[in-house]
Amino acid sequence: MDDLPDLAADQHLAWLARSFGRPDYLPLTAADLEALAGSAELVKRFRGSHLFRQGEPAVAAYLIREGQVDIYRSHSGTNTVVARVGPGSVIGDIAMFGEGVYKSSVRAVDHVRAFRFDRDRLLPELAKHPSICLRWLVSGLNQLERTQRRIISLMHKTVLAQVADLLVEEAASHRKVPLSQASIATLLGVSRQSVNEALGELREMAIVETGYRMIEVVDLERLQAVAADQPAG
Repeated sequence: MDDLPDLAADQHLAWLARSFGRPDYLPLTAADLEALAGSAELVKRFRGSHLFRQGEPAVAAYLIREGQVDIYRSHSGTNTVVARVGPGSVIGDIAMFGEGVYKSSVRAVDHVRAFRFDRDRLLPELAKHPSICLRWLVSGLNQLERTQRRIISLMHKTVLAQVADLLVEEAASHRKVPLSQASIATLLGVSRQSVNEALGELREMAIVETGYRMIEVVDLERLQAVAADQPAG
């Protein structure tokens, strides 16, 4: 981070302390933050560009600072988006720690800034700073738990309930969800037509409003009821 002005560096340190893993679980000391920041390089990606690609050597992990990325897998010429994540998410670390190759590709949805942690710089710091190590572990477990919860919640649900469930999760941070119908279909593994029909039902119930690559949640409570396969009222 030597290339950052002092003020910007202080802001990044404050963000790391507040957003990485669970801040309430184990506070990071000034020395911890300096070590973590010293292991990182701030990188930028524009929409459509990659942080890494499937099959490349897993030499680094990334912590998303700003923006969103799609995590997708390629098979037989077809790309399947498995997740969309944003600020605070750690990606690539499982493959990096295993010293293998990346199992998925990660592509920027919009303008992205991320901390890049090279394995050779990060591992010695994890060994010397248990607090960083534990926070990293908690961050990874949180992501695994969210993925498992999504898989379980989508089992045996109608497409309408699946779309509602996804929108509830995405609307947790902002009521305007920047997802297109095609993106939702890919994330859920269903047809675009079925997503269009589900969104049409939600519009008719005055639960959402739709625009170009954007869905605004108007009534979160009723959306949650639809996601739970309960009458929306």
